[in-house]
Amino acid sequence: MVAFVVLVIAGLLLYQIPYIHRRASWRLDIAYTYVRMLLNPAHKLPTPEQLPTPAVEVQSAGGPPTASPEPSPTPLPSPTPMRTATPTLVPTPIPGVVQLPPPAYDEARDKQDVNNCGPATLALYLRFFGWSGNQHDIAKIIKPESDDRNVNVDEITYYVRNYSGWLNAEFRVGGTPERLKEILAAGIPVMIEESFTVDRKYWPEDDLWAGHYLLITGYDDANQVFTAHDSELGPNQKILYDDLNAKWQSFNRVYIMVYPPDMEPVIQSILGDDWDNDLNRQHALEAAEQETQDNPQNAFAWFNLGTNLTYFERYSEAASAYDTARTLGLPQRMLRYQFGPFIAYFHSMRTDDLLTLTKYALEISRTSEEAMLWRGWAFYRQGDKGTALKYFRDALRIHPDYEEARLAIETVQNN
Repeated sequence: MVAFVVLVIAGLLLYQIPYIHRRASWRLDIAYTYVRMLLNPAHKLPTPEQLPTPAVEVQSAGGPPTASPEPSPTPLPSPTPMRTATPTLVPTPIPGVVQLPPPAYDEARDKQDVNNCGPATLALYLRFFGWSGNQHDIAKIIKPESDDRNVNVDEITYYVRNYSGWLNAEFRVGGTPERLKEILAAGIPVMIEESFTVDRKYWPEDDLWAGHYLLITGYDDANQVFTAHDSELGPNQKILYDDLNAKWQSFNRVYIMVYPPDMEPVIQSILGDDWDNDLNRQHALEAAEQETQDNPQNAFAWFNLGTNLTYFERYSEAASAYDTARTLGLPQRMLRYQFGPFIAYFHSMRTDDLLTLTKYALEISRTSEEAMLWRGWAFYRQGDKGTALKYFRDALRIHPDYEEARLAIETVQNN
């Protein structure tokens, strides 16, 4: 008995060593997740029930600023341009082949830790410009809880702007393979978020779909391939243009550019109207709507339409687009990475949908601070401040610098 106690204590002490903790914690988490999902299975992402008619609220229940009550969802109209785009010059032809010098890669250091593709890919990106840190340096700032499954693109740009020292970063949506090639031809790698097939079932009914970051460092028109550094599969992966574009669609074709400040005029010239965030979103909105018309059965096209409508605070239209995406069928992990439906349903006064989706999201990703935040707002709208505060505090525990959770707590406590 004494020997057993000594072994347990020794094991607990060893588990606190960072190196051992990183390599043991994910195995324990996989086992825990599998058993949890075996006992409480999470099936497909819930589809919408019959759409309710939003009730007009005399006064907001509090929480994030809400738009004026909107009418019941109607068929989506063609988007109206936000402003007239300024004429752009015909771009200078780019080379048929570009291969940028690959950043130094060491598998022991640079292969992603569990749930760490964002920091690992960003570390490679920064190393291209001479940065000397690693993925764990980045994770300490933007992903301090190792169980946090997701790093958002705005967290990526936040790190670059505040911790890289001399670099700047921007992200845009609605990218194209041609846009990636233009940036590469200017001598700058590009980071994208796309879909990925995991190599094992993490629960019995796992559909194996996940999100993943890639660093694109080259292209070859003759062979129709991009060169990418993959924090899971390794450097110098060759990916067909069409394959990359298809997997990229599920993340609104977002692309991240990290560059020295003196390169900003070059980036602006390449992006043209897309340098303006509103015009960029308008272009992405129009592209997404066109894709819904070209292939009405494409759930990702409808999801992107909802996301871009949400950006313009057209919440009822966005909720309608998300309804269509959900009806067509979305991957189980979709709400681990993208949270537009939470925002659209909240502002469309569809609290039951918000509760359903945040519950499901937390069944799939129990440490999603974003799902916790919006589940808290759903309970607050129902008048349950105590439960709302619990979820806000849980979100802050997962991500201590999560400003939206901090502001949510202040809002609830002051009302």
